[in-house]
Amino acid sequence: MNQASGVFDVRLTPEPGEFPLARRLDKRYHGPLDAVGEGRMLSFVSPVPGSAGYVAIERVVGTLDGREGSFVLQHHGVMERGQPRLEVLVVPDSGTGALAGLAGRLDIRIEPDGRHVYALDYTLEDLPR
Repeated sequence: MNQASGVFDVRLTPEPGEFPLARRLDKRYHGPLDAVGEGRMLSFVSPVPGSAGYVAIERVVGTLDGREGSFVLQHHGVMERGQPRLEVLVVPDSGTGALAGLAGRLDIRIEPDGRHVYALDYTLEDLPR
C-alpha cells in the first residue's frame, strides 16, 4: 500500500435550477497528488445542529507520484450530531493513462486553521495495455 498526502483547495458552487441540494465541486490538490478535481455534490443540512449528509462523484485529472492520468472518487459523508463518518473511494477500474489499475481510499481532514488535508492510500496494479 502506498500513501500520498498533502493539502487541497476546494470551492463549492450552488448549481442553478430548482434543485437546491446540488453543488458544483472544484478542487486543486497539491503534493504527490498534483491534480484538479471536478464533480457534483448533493448535500443536506438537518435542522438538528451537527447533522448533515452528502454524496459526490469527482473526476481527478493530473499526476500521482509522477504518474499521469485520471480517476474517479465516490464520496459518502454523514455527520450525526457532530460525529462525522466519511468514506471516499476510488471507483474500481476508473483509472486512465498511467493510473489505470488504481485502487484505494482518500481520507480528508480539515485542520483548525481551515486547511483541507488529504491522505490517499492506494495500490496500482500494472494492467496489460
